[in-house]
Amino acid sequence: MNIRVGLIGYGMAGRVFHAPLIRAVPALELAAIVTSRAEEVAALDPAITCVAEVDALMADPAINLIVIATPSATHAALADRALRAGKHVVVDKPFALSLAEARELVALADAVGRTLAVFHNRRFDSDYLSVSAAIAEGAVGRVTHFESHFDRFRPEVRDRWREDGSPGSGVWYDLGPHLVDQALALFGRPLAVSADITALREGSAADDWAHVVLRYDGQRVVLHASLNAPGGDAGGVPRFAVHGMKGSLIKRRLDPQEAQLIEGLRPGDDLWGVDPDPVEHHDAAGDMTLHPAATGCQERFYTQIADALLSGSALPVSTAEAVSVQEVIEAAWLSAREMRVVALPQDAMK
Repeated sequence: MNIRVGLIGYGMAGRVFHAPLIRAVPALELAAIVTSRAEEVAALDPAITCVAEVDALMADPAINLIVIATPSATHAALADRALRAGKHVVVDKPFALSLAEARELVALADAVGRTLAVFHNRRFDSDYLSVSAAIAEGAVGRVTHFESHFDRFRPEVRDRWREDGSPGSGVWYDLGPHLVDQALALFGRPLAVSADITALREGSAADDWAHVVLRYDGQRVVLHASLNAPGGDAGGVPRFAVHGMKGSLIKRRLDPQEAQLIEGLRPGDDLWGVDPDPVEHHDAAGDMTLHPAATGCQERFYTQIADALLSGSALPVSTAEAVSVQEVIEAAWLSAREMRVVALPQDAMK
């Protein structure tokens, strides 16, 4: 049995990430796309129906799963409509713009008996997989300082919704969910959050720089995103820097899958997900060893979605984890706005 998928949105997220990754999973059939880009859909696959209106997709009884890849401010409302229409839902990050909205969506999914999942595809990046495996193996002992950068060099403000200052725009809503999700997957819920989020580029209407510290007992996690900093060995700081009681890990470059997807490479192609940038392991004696990076595999997000719908296995990201990400995103905004440390209740559902 194939799961018939309807995709809402065929911009950057839908075209570059969702459509190719969905089509890489045999159990998923990308059957329809809501977009005005009919020619592009036909070029992708003439068997895919181009749908003009969201309501038509919601009403189609043959569609089992709806994937939402639209501007961030529309995510919660579209997810609400899809769930009420009886569909399973994957929604791009952030899946809501407030913690209250996030919790309401989870409660609705439970009430209607449908699956709700958030597209945290960066859990399947080569850089994160490499560093998380080394930490789990005890390469650096107890981690005291973990630093994660997601930097891009875009000094000129561009005319697009992600940078126009509208609700859901800005680097913290765009890249922050990736950084937060990876950190929480590794270390769990922080005790508190402190943040500085602002716009530094001339003419920027939305935040383009975010520096967030998650506070744990005996540990600090630094999350940083910028639109005016070359990443990795292009001249900026490493993607990951991990310091522990037995040494350090450095991963310099970003996972290659986004660039590969833009170039037309697809899961299963030669070199798909292959990351030539090794992990540096610096031990307590000062010696450095290079370890090959893991292979990225973002298509596994949708493989696990298919397995969850067909056999009831675990989602790639649980709704509780997705809500915790939203809580940290919101706490960081509060911290930046009020210039204070924001403590988090240790019961995630409070």
